[in-house]
Amino acid sequence: MFMWIFLISDAFTFSALLIAYGALRHRFTDIWPAPGDVFTHFPFIHGNVPLAYVAFMTFVLIMSSVTMVLAVEEGHRRNNRGVAFWLILTIVGGFIFLGSQAWEWYHFIVGSDKGAYILEDGRFARTDNYAPGSLFFWENYERTEVTGAEAERLVASAQKNIRGANLVENEYGDTPLFANFFFFITGFHGFHVFSGVVINIIILINVLNGVYARRGHYEQVEKTGLYWHFVDLVWVFVFTFFYLV
Repeated sequence: MFMWIFLISDAFTFSALLIAYGALRHRFTDIWPAPGDVFTHFPFIHGNVPLAYVAFMTFVLIMSSVTMVLAVEEGHRRNNRGVAFWLILTIVGGFIFLGSQAWEWYHFIVGSDKGAYILEDGRFARTDNYAPGSLFFWENYERTEVTGAEAERLVASAQKNIRGANLVENEYGDTPLFANFFFFITGFHGFHVFSGVVINIIILINVLNGVYARRGHYEQVEKTGLYWHFVDLVWVFVFTFFYLV
């Protein structure tokens, strides 16, 4: 009961964050960056692969939820070795997700080679990942692209070159809100995943020491599974509303 109460209260927190994100994205639609233009990196692949790595992270986390279900099922069967095996795979999946998120944060913070520019007239212009040497900016909800000599002239006369992202400015859009929400929402979720991994490790140690076998039930594994499934479910909403919509 207490676990369910905690999960419901935590769901309210994530809901508030996503609602705030949606409201401000709607408010600044004309300058809000498209996630498909931002998250284009994939390890060992040169070029731009929009949202592919985020999709990989999502797949890993969903599969770790499957292994958690199997661990709980083995607990119902009083199979101590089976519980340990599936818990280990769940923990590995959690570490892969956390490592992937750290890699994604790194590239988000470092940014691209050229970044974005504050032009001489104050407009915010980004380099185009798919058309090297070109710039684009938004005017009246329409994308305007400049290439060739004109793009070079604008770059040469720009007031400022912005690379990467922080809480004050970022190269992905003419507002710090996008980076702020990215850091807070994905960071808050990442903290939940990290907590889940730590809890799973503690449960695994107890399983290996035969604690639950002596008790005659694996209820603690099931409680931990509820938390882990919640973390996975929240990421599905984050992935959908932050990256896809």
